[in-house]
Formats: sequence, structure tokens, C-alpha cells
Amino acid sequence: MSRPIYQYQVDNFNPDRAVGITLPFNKPVDGRLISQNYASGSVGGGGVFNLSYTTEEQSISNLKNLLLTRKGERYMQPEFGTDIYATLFEPNTEIVRENLQQSLEDDIAFWLPYIQLNAIDVVGDIDNYTLSIRIRYKVQNSNAERVIIVLANENELLLSEIDGIPSRLAQVGLF
Repeated sequence: MSRPIYQYQVDNFNPDRAVGITLPFNKPVDGRLISQNYASGSVGGGGVFNLSYTTEEQSISNLKNLLLTRKGERYMQPEFGTDIYATLFEPNTEIVRENLQQSLEDDIAFWLPYIQLNAIDVVGDIDNYTLSIRIRYKVQNSNAERVIIVLANENELLLSEIDGIPSRLAQVGLF
């Protein structure tokens, strides 16, 4: 007797079905700011968090989640995440930057195989203990090239998406 085999399929054609939650969580939902009381956001059937309705949008959110997570931070999956924070206080040498670049490529390839990396540029600022990382990528089955800029210091990790692709990543000042 045979059993049916199931496989998850891309669901970009049903605009009423969300496929995930986007990051960061503190974005406004429907123009409202999220308060500390999350239950107040769901009163009247409204949502608390922004939802993603396409697999491409969810893939981008998954990449942000991976980049914002330190290795060892996720319970029961200590290898999930990146070594961006750990690299901040390493010596600012070409070898350290190359190791971080290779580590990011390996982590993204392992955890998010549907993300196609085009380039990763790492620039370190030795005086301020900061890293600037530009990641150029495509989501599988999408022709749009996207760019995420990661700015890391000892206190926080900032992610920003840009529409245009800059010709190169260069230090323009200190912060």
C-alpha cells in the first residue's frame, strides 16, 4: 500500500494567505505604532505584526533574521546565525575580514539555499570597533538584485535595504 508524498509549493497567488512574519517586529502595522501591550493590537481582529504575502518577501525576512542572530543564541540550534558580533573586537586585518566574508557565505548557503549571493563586501573601522557589510543577493526565481547594508558596533546591529546598487562600499566618515 502506498502513501501520498507531500511537498511545500510556492504560494504567491493567494493574496489573502500570509506565508510568514516580516522583520523587524517593531514596524507599524496598518499605520499604528505597536505598543508594549501586544494584546491591544489584536483587538477587533487587527494584526500585531506585519505579515508577508509572497515567498520573496519572506525570504528577505529570513535573511534579516539570520544576520541579526548570533551563533549560539538560538535555543536548540547553536549553529544558526552569523559571526558578525564575534568579529567586531578581532584585529582589523584582511584575514579577519575574509574569514567573516567566507563565514557569511557559508551560513547563508547552509541555512538559506534559496538566496543567491552575488557579492559580500566587508569594511572595518578600527578606531570605532565597527563593521560595514554590503550583501548583494537575489532570491531564487527572482530577477531583482537586492542589497542589504549591515552596520555593526559593540551595542547594536543595524540593517538597511537599498534600492539602487552603489558602485562600491567606501568609508565616508566616522560615527
